[in-house]
Amino acid sequence: MKTFILRRLLTAIPLIIVVTFITKALLVASPGNYLDTLRLTPSISREYIAQMERMYHLDSNNVFERYWYWFWPAIQGDFGYSFTKNASVWSLIGERVPNTLLLTGSALVFSWLFAIPLGMIAAVYRNRWADRIIGFVSFFGLSIPSVFFSLLMVLFAARTGLFPAGGIHNQTMWDVMTPWQKFADTLWHLVLPMIVLGTIGMAQYVRQMRSEMIETLSQDYIRTARAKGLSGWRVMTRHALGNAINPLVTLFGFSLSALLAGALLTEFVFGWPGLGTLVFDALTNKDEPLVMASVVMLVSMLVIGSLIADVLLAIIDPRIRLE
Repeated sequence: MKTFILRRLLTAIPLIIVVTFITKALLVASPGNYLDTLRLTPSISREYIAQMERMYHLDSNNVFERYWYWFWPAIQGDFGYSFTKNASVWSLIGERVPNTLLLTGSALVFSWLFAIPLGMIAAVYRNRWADRIIGFVSFFGLSIPSVFFSLLMVLFAARTGLFPAGGIHNQTMWDVMTPWQKFADTLWHLVLPMIVLGTIGMAQYVRQMRSEMIETLSQDYIRTARAKGLSGWRVMTRHALGNAINPLVTLFGFSLSALLAGALLTEFVFGWPGLGTLVFDALTNKDEPLVMASVVMLVSMLVIGSLIADVLLAIIDPRIRLE
């Protein structure tokens, strides 16, 4: 197990290098840079702008040169300071990562809690009204874009007033709230973005769970368990579920990338202070150090998520040996 984890972590290094190089190449190829906004301010001298260009090597269009000047300090742990926020990029990312993990983690729990029982029900009542309703919900989640779904939920919140239309907590009353009130207020703000991401993720798991359960229920050992007089619930939970859930754990690693991508867009629509809004602001302002550090963090989260999926699969299924 240790050898497998170490090998997977080492293979993440070339992946991060390739992704960050492509990101830097796109930033260099795109027109303009952060200093273009400073040139529009008469109070900022040309000498200061020229000094900034030399300091951050923004005066060069050579991708390899620009990437090296970022890469060499980065491998030593120095990812630089944000142009726009005048703070260390890791301090800014450290403030936002817990919020993104809160949103994606709650969406994962939401999707799994609903996908597994719904997939089992759809398999048991195959081609009946329950299966058709669950199939409609699944296709709805697969087909609707996360941005459009988020906008619909914001409109729902604005029209009904049942939920806040954005943010992570009540900005006005936050300082005077008790810890329990802060916890409840954060959950209240979390509901709508969690439903958006959770529904999209749930749709993938439901279809997979349904197909796996249908195949598993047709196996000989399931017929043997039923012939012994075991109840349908016991056959489903003790014999069929364990084998049918394995592909879902594998799917977790692949779906995490889509979940993070959807979270970035959903955070922007809901004004959720996570990596999504931070990356969008950094891209808008051409804040290169912040963009590059954010990309490193997102790729690292994807690698760790895929690794967790493999380890969970080995724990759930004793036939799998990662060594």
